[in-house]
Amino acid sequence: MTVKIGINGFGRIGRAVLRAMINGQDTSFEVVHINDLASPQTLAHLLKYDSVHGTLDADISVDDNVLSVNGKSITISACQDPLELPWAQKNVHIVFECSGRFRKKEQCERHLQAGAKKVLISAPASGEDRTVVYGVNHKDLRSEDKIVSNGSCTTNCLAPPTKVLDDHFSIVSGLVTTVHAYTNDQSVL
Repeated sequence: MTVKIGINGFGRIGRAVLRAMINGQDTSFEVVHINDLASPQTLAHLLKYDSVHGTLDADISVDDNVLSVNGKSITISACQDPLELPWAQKNVHIVFECSGRFRKKEQCERHLQAGAKKVLISAPASGEDRTVVYGVNHKDLRSEDKIVSNGSCTTNCLAPPTKVLDDHFSIVSGLVTTVHAYTNDQSVL
């Protein structure tokens, strides 16, 4: 069975998700819809040309609100309210909530009400059914977990090696400092 994916928020993380699926060998996942407030032409350009990952080796085009990637069509919308998204109509199994805007359980439940079966939040959340960091506690994930957070980028960088060190040497205490790149929710001036 192919797991149908919807992406809400096509910024750095949303694009990385689609790039990984395009470049990967696993065909059990298919992105069927993207929701972002930017124009489809802008989304296509940002997918194709990335200052970190380089130019994506894929045929990418846009026709109205349809993004074509290597001949596969992905519909696009620009809705602010998850209730307006076509998750039921697209039979979306998992929504990747990558907008950074919806991080509370009550907010993400709107994706479920719109027809998605599960939501994976790409940021720390509140009220979620579970927070999962692959390699640390991914085996704790249960089928009844509907809204799951993947934690923060810092957590995903720090937790796996910390777990290995703790499992082998028993960490007593520690201190971590993180420096994060500017994000669009910060005011520069």
